[in-house]
Amino acid sequence: MKQILKAVRWPAAGLFLTVMLFAACKKDDNPGNIRTPAAGLMVFNLSPDKPAVGLSLSGSNLNLGVAGLGYNNFSGSYLPIYTGTREVRSFDYSTGSTIAISNGVFADSGYYSAFVLGANGNYQNVVVKDELDSLTAASGKAWVRYINAIPDSTGSPTVTITANGENVFNEAASYGNLSSFSRVNAGTVSTSVSNEGSISASRNITLEENKIYTVLLTGLPGATDSSKAVQIKFIQNGTITP
Repeated sequence: MKQILKAVRWPAAGLFLTVMLFAACKKDDNPGNIRTPAAGLMVFNLSPDKPAVGLSLSGSNLNLGVAGLGYNNFSGSYLPIYTGTREVRSFDYSTGSTIAISNGVFADSGYYSAFVLGANGNYQNVVVKDELDSLTAASGKAWVRYINAIPDSTGSPTVTITANGENVFNEAASYGNLSSFSRVNAGTVSTSVSNEGSISASRNITLEENKIYTVLLTGLPGATDSSKAVQIKFIQNGTITP
């Protein structure tokens, strides 16, 4: 059985952390040491006007640091959580007021992401299962997906991710759209998002062999604050081993 291992990375900050691993043994394969079912959850704050975000599952707060998650930050790794159907509540870390509430179903040994999106009083939690177990190692290849977290991204901007002249993605993406992972040639990859108006950003990123990435399309169209302008970031979810 292949494993999803090694590092999670936020390249802009040079942050390296370890992805949580799950034992996949049946009870009778591991007598006397019965494992508590667990899943892993990675959390993102992609809300430009929420400088500090917390997240709770069925009333229990996740450990997201002493100040919560800043805008355009993430938990750095898959955090261990209990399984089952859970209420997912994002909240303003400084006031405790609710940002958005949704539900998630978390299966044993599964990996999940929770993205907090929105601005100007209109927010949502996007909770998805990261189908890492379906990805396979291959020489010279990496895996990548994207999320359009740009509020007010009217007209469904075009998202393009290109490697060696080949379009991996070239499609209209509505606000909140999260793509599936797609295999791509490792190396320099060109990324862009544009609606030929208020949304326009591009960036070259480097993807390493057999690593898994999420490209984050964030920011407010027309923002004069450069920290909140439309931009492209990416993180590394993990590494596939044969």
